[in-house]
Amino acid sequence: MARRNAERRAALVDAAIEVLAKEGARGLTFRAVDAEAGVPAGTASNYFANRDDLLTQAGARVYERLQPDEETIARQRAAAPDRETYALLMRETVGRISAFRTGYLALLELRLEATRRPGLRAVLTERVRADVDANVAYHEESGLPGDATAVRLLYLAFNWLIVEQLTLPGVFSEAERERLVTAAVERVVGP
Repeated sequence: MARRNAERRAALVDAAIEVLAKEGARGLTFRAVDAEAGVPAGTASNYFANRDDLLTQAGARVYERLQPDEETIARQRAAAPDRETYALLMRETVGRISAFRTGYLALLELRLEATRRPGLRAVLTERVRADVDANVAYHEESGLPGDATAVRLLYLAFNWLIVEQLTLPGVFSEAERERLVTAAVERVVGP
């Protein structure tokens, strides 16, 4: 029977994210999660039905932690719906995701693991599709320039830029990253 202490569960899922980022999916064991969380051996097995449950919850938790805070959302909604605002929004998004290095690396591990686990693939596909759809809907509501295709193209481009930043950080400096994000918005969205 799974335990219900929400704080302990969150700490264990956060520890799973750290283990995924450091050791990969093959290194994700209940024992490794217990050690990373600093809890007694056997604790994680009391909170998760199995490894697939832990993998799925880790993926969901990364997405929770990547969400912008209310202040950022309010500021974005109050800004003018122009290319400059769009570029700022994208720079902030890429920066926020890049700042949660272990979370994004854990997501990459989960995506690789999903090629071998149909259940995890279904969960991640649903989550990523919902995320893309939410981004398109936000874009359309906001009145920002560009269309749904522009949102999807930027999503694809920035995902790889983030991978580059997190796996090979010496390829582009932070200043180059900022310029590339702005240039991508300007070229994809147009005048």
